[in-house]
Amino acid sequence: MVRASVIGCGNMGSALIRGLSRTGEHTVIACDVDQAALEAVSDDCAETTTDPAVATEADVVVVAVKPGLVVDVVSDLDLSPEQTLVSIAAGVPTSTLAEYTDATVVRIMPNLAAETGNMAAAATGAEIPDEVRTLLDDVGEFVEVEETQMDIATAVNGSGPAFVFYLIGAMRDAGVDAGLEPDDAAVLAAQTFKGAAETVLRSERDIDELIDAVCSPKGTTIEGMEVLWESTADEAVAEAVSAAEERSAELAREFDDD
Repeated sequence: MVRASVIGCGNMGSALIRGLSRTGEHTVIACDVDQAALEAVSDDCAETTTDPAVATEADVVVVAVKPGLVVDVVSDLDLSPEQTLVSIAAGVPTSTLAEYTDATVVRIMPNLAAETGNMAAAATGAEIPDEVRTLLDDVGEFVEVEETQMDIATAVNGSGPAFVFYLIGAMRDAGVDAGLEPDDAAVLAAQTFKGAAETVLRSERDIDELIDAVCSPKGTTIEGMEVLWESTADEAVAEAVSAAEERSAELAREFDDD
């Protein structure tokens, strides 16, 4: 069991709290200056507090605040070398935060699916302690990357859910336009993405092979895939990822300039 705290109970912080709560394996302290935010997660943690000093009593302290606030928050925390500070602030390097704390610094880019135990996350740091690995494993899947790869990881798995929501919405709308009830179309579209994603994760075949497995000669799928192959859909997705990556890099440069 890991004793962890989450400072900042906004969308991402609360998703982590709820995801860890689902396991029943960890003691979680929630910290925020907003009492309403604390009330929203009170059933999912062992303790809520507005005092960051209480949050520093944990083995792993997750700072889930906006990039512009993270240095101020970290500099006010009194952490020891035996503790681990985990930051989710986009664009803020571990080297920057290490100047303000004695704790081991790990930077992660999670996503909101932590709440359901289906998170995809990237993690980086000179050392990733076992306690952090345990927490990340319990709310989804994570990969270790170099610090220089965090901007693109931020775009792929951090911003990626919004891109997927957009595509699910497009499939849902196509179903509705052709006569399906909106709720039925939403279930079919969302569950299809969920099942396809699980297939990619569990199969030894690459994505092109999986596409071929669905496409019967002269069948319905191949007709739809021909439209996609002849379109610029892949370019639009790549441009969306690239734009998110560049914004993450811009945030990092802002800290370098400081």
